[in-house]
Amino acid sequence: MKFHWFHLMPWPDLPDDFPQKHRSVWVDPDYSLYDPVRGHEVYNDYLDELEFADKCGFDGVCVNEHHANAYGLMPSPNLMASALARRTRDAAVVVMGNSIALYNPPLRVAEEFAMLDVISGGRLVAGFPVGTSMDTNFAYGVPGAQLRERYYEAHDLIMQAWKDKGVSSFNGKYTQIRYMNPWPRPLQQPHPPVWIPGGGSIETWEWCADLDYLYAYLSYSGYLRAKATMDGFWERMNALNKEPNPYHAGFFQVMCVAESMEEAKRLYAEHVEYFYQRCLHIYPGFADAPGYRTNRTVKAGMKSMMEMRAQRAQMTMDWDSLTKAGYVIAGSPDDVAEQLDKLADDLNVGHLMCGLHMGSMPPEKVFYNTKMFAEKVAPKLRDKFSNWEDRWYPNPIPASERVAPNVPSPADVRSPEADAVAVGGGGASG
Repeated sequence: MKFHWFHLMPWPDLPDDFPQKHRSVWVDPDYSLYDPVRGHEVYNDYLDELEFADKCGFDGVCVNEHHANAYGLMPSPNLMASALARRTRDAAVVVMGNSIALYNPPLRVAEEFAMLDVISGGRLVAGFPVGTSMDTNFAYGVPGAQLRERYYEAHDLIMQAWKDKGVSSFNGKYTQIRYMNPWPRPLQQPHPPVWIPGGGSIETWEWCADLDYLYAYLSYSGYLRAKATMDGFWERMNALNKEPNPYHAGFFQVMCVAESMEEAKRLYAEHVEYFYQRCLHIYPGFADAPGYRTNRTVKAGMKSMMEMRAQRAQMTMDWDSLTKAGYVIAGSPDDVAEQLDKLADDLNVGHLMCGLHMGSMPPEKVFYNTKMFAEKVAPKLRDKFSNWEDRWYPNPIPASERVAPNVPSPADVRSPEADAVAVGGGGASG
């Protein structure tokens, strides 16, 4: 299995009465709740945590795109990924991802992803989410009926920009470019691996099958409730004659590791409850705009975000309820590894997105949770699915050939001519 450290970057200082006094954490949260000076500290803490995950040996570090919300402070994941491409050494830089239907022109995604791939030495994973209804329909104003059409056109443009050699043109319904010639092109050829975050739409399953993209189910309801969705994905793969390669799929799971369940509850309960009770407080009217879900998905009975939210509302969302229902996997390393082994088998997923920072969790607890997972949980599952080929992971240049930061001290910098004179003796010949 492969393990990817996934950061949502939530705002950690929402008041206790936020769900009672504010309509939604997304689209229209009160901006007076945000403090940019505190934000400076938070962003740097979050980057520290992602860099620490690389040092701990995680296979990837993940960032994503959201807008107008206190749930995830990354309107531009590429900015975060650029810092990580420079400051991490081995982990894949997983941008999960750019909401490509929102870019005008989408060529900007092709250019920026290529830059990230080159800077990182070929460690980029390119995520192409459709985007939530809150981000796309409400925060950015794309009509629901246009969203997927714009998405597919943006995808085709980006692939053409990466694959075509020399100057080409693109004449789409929403974007027309006469001279398309992005510099640079990706280091990974013909392009970085593409991952598609999804919530269970039939079209997304078929899209991943047809184009051989990884399907990543990002859910906060845990692996027990995810089985129906992942069963649907694999049934669709079987109907399309695709092999059941577990590396074709990924899943997000919240996890809290400590020496015991009692210690886990003491350390993490308040922060997990903060996330589920405040960061997921979404006004139902924002969660599923008209046209956002396709008719096929509606007719197939796939649940919308609003319906899943209504189910969550029936729970108290406290630590005991969340761990019992499998929303959160918590406890000793052995307990967590045992549940993850079951998760991997039941869902048939080889890429696990690890939610090891949640809600208001401070850095010292994040570092501990991350270290415990890396040293005492991941090794127990590393060899799982080793008989399958992972075609969805980056193929970087060898570590020995990757350039590391190399900034000299100003005191050590001399004129190159002075060095030349010292070597040559400085005198005239004759």
